[in-house]
Amino acid sequence: MTTSDVAAPPVVSAITIFYNGGRFLADAIESVLAQTYRSWELLLVDDGSTDAGTEVARDYAAHYPDRIRYLEHSGHRNRGMSASRNVGLQLSRGSLVAFLDCDDIWLPQKLERQVAILEEHAEAQMTCGPTRVWYGWTGDPSDAARDSLHPITAAPEGLYAPPEMLRRYLHGDALTPATCSVLMRREALSLTGRFEERFKGLYEDQAFFVKAYHKLPCWVSSEVLDLYRQHDDSYCAEALRTGEYSLDEPTAALTGLYLWCARYFVRERVRDRGLWSELLSQLVATGRYRFAPRRHA
Repeated sequence: MTTSDVAAPPVVSAITIFYNGGRFLADAIESVLAQTYRSWELLLVDDGSTDAGTEVARDYAAHYPDRIRYLEHSGHRNRGMSASRNVGLQLSRGSLVAFLDCDDIWLPQKLERQVAILEEHAEAQMTCGPTRVWYGWTGDPSDAARDSLHPITAAPEGLYAPPEMLRRYLHGDALTPATCSVLMRREALSLTGRFEERFKGLYEDQAFFVKAYHKLPCWVSSEVLDLYRQHDDSYCAEALRTGEYSLDEPTAALTGLYLWCARYFVRERVRDRGLWSELLSQLVATGRYRFAPRRHA
């Protein structure tokens, strides 16, 4: 067998969006450079930063022109997370796609392990797993003690045919993955479409993964391969401070997600009564939506 007879490993397009991410962006980029799997490209999508993040990204792109590209919206505008990920998807070249937000970290074997999963399980269009919720990045032992896992589901590791993961999500038996946890086949985007640009921040990932859970066979792993950094400057932390997001109470933003899901179900002509029942239960549970009883003549 000659070298030309050996198939080239699939290219992973890693998409990192950032808005004023200068504080942590270099750490995220270095975690991609440290991957044991070497067939990747990194697209750094600037969502209109006004801090040092733009300079950091341009500097890495200049030093690694064959591996890293710097992208931005026309006029250096701020258009939100979904639109920024869509720019990365549109201009990416790999047959596999992964996401890494600018304040998160991939462990060195992340791509190697997940590429192997998709190669071993050809029927899977996507793979994901639990993510470490990472307070310990500060080096303070008391912060490290707060680290926890963001699980996908308590069900066994394995392949889940659609829409099983969506059913589990709506019932409360599964979570959508952290974006840094996912690897998917590019061809799967023909089924899911891209990120929903009406979601600029909160729930932009969940709206996309609702579509993925509805359409794609998903291999759910039990292996932790990424770190979801917790810090006071994150979008979620700011939304918690303003009350736009809550860990305990339903919010208008959450209701908006479920109403979008209902419109998506109508558009996709979902006839699964179980899925509709779970979704309507979630809408009622937000306390912001009521169903009037039918009046009979």
